[in-house]
Amino acid sequence: MTAATPPELPAADEARLLEKDARLRRALAGMGSAIVAFSGGTDSAYLAWAATSVLGSAAHCITADSPSYPSRHRAMAERLARDFSLHHEFIATGELENPEYRANEPDRCYYCKQELFTQLTALAQARGIAAVLDGANADDRGDYRPGRKAARELGVRSPLDEADLSKAEIRELSRRAGLPTWDEPASACLSSRIPYHSEVTPEKLAMIERAEDALLALGFRVCRVRHHGDVARVELGPDEMARALEPATRDAIVRDLKAIGYRYVTLDLQGYRMGSLNEGVRLQPV
Repeated sequence: MTAATPPELPAADEARLLEKDARLRRALAGMGSAIVAFSGGTDSAYLAWAATSVLGSAAHCITADSPSYPSRHRAMAERLARDFSLHHEFIATGELENPEYRANEPDRCYYCKQELFTQLTALAQARGIAAVLDGANADDRGDYRPGRKAARELGVRSPLDEADLSKAEIRELSRRAGLPTWDEPASACLSSRIPYHSEVTPEKLAMIERAEDALLALGFRVCRVRHHGDVARVELGPDEMARALEPATRDAIVRDLKAIGYRYVTLDLQGYRMGSLNEGVRLQPV
């Protein structure tokens, strides 16, 4: 089920949206060439599409591939690259080889982005590409995002943020561009499902991915499986929770997640919310 098409914007909002998009395109044109860190999610998909429309083959859309990156996201990135003629490639990242990443402290994302952006900046230098870009947007400014520190340290630019584009505005521009990601649910790496201070391992990531794939196969659109040892804490979109409690669906969820290796399967009554594992941890915007 996809979201309904939003109503037309008031004239003043429409003018602001178009000016922000023009600002983005001017910035991209001024670069001449760029590498886009392209995950296949809503923000990076629009940035990749816009960069390609402005720079053509001088826009290099690169996707990091690792055990923390879900296979379904890889397939989405490949499909977008094919359907929208993106100049696309994958690179392997080794964040799981870093003990500071595996330790899963609250700054885990810093080490992931440091690995990715180090590789991308080296690639840009080797190929003579002017800039490395990520998909951070204006709404990310007040959030706890350690990866932004890595971006600043390595000179990675965030053109969507520079153009003051919010998530809602990026979704609207994506819809107009015909990108299927315009109403795609928010996504994050699989490591974000593991509580802080619990080690990130390939085995845990594989369990989480299989469990979320099982929920998607049952027709749930917004879902997270938070990995608490032998307990799977399932978060669903508020409009999908009632269906999860229907006897046949409930039994299927329990059966499928226990088959993956979880002993207990719980439904979080607060439903899905971004960064639920940050609750109870004092974090400052980065």
